Amino acid sequence: MVTDAPEKLYYRIGEVESITGVPAYVLRYWESEFKLLRPKKNEAGQRVYRRRDVELVTRIKTLLYEDRLTLEGAKKRLLAESRRATDQLDLGLRETTYANALKRIRDRLSALRARLAP
Repeated sequence: MVTDAPEKLYYRIGEVESITGVPAYVLRYWESEFKLLRPKKNEAGQRVYRRRDVELVTRIKTLLYEDRLTLEGAKKRLLAESRRATDQLDLGLRETTYANALKRIRDRLSALRARLAP
């Protein structure tokens, strides 16, 4: 999503401001409004954003400024998107669990067939 951001582990608020074009005071306000946007603070108390935080800021900016959603609308959309991503992740895990269970059952049935065969 963010293409012009340099590859770094952490970004300061000024760097996020220049990458996304969102002023620092708006970023701080969005932190209070969007529960998903929670940058950590370093020992000096400065906000440090990770790459996914920067991507989230870009997504929020798109929802608010381009899609013209209200804050509540953007919150609902982000929540729905995060749930959808979690559901897809759960399905993948469930599918793997089911596949492993079926493989164990198949192996047991094969062993049972081998015992019963003359």
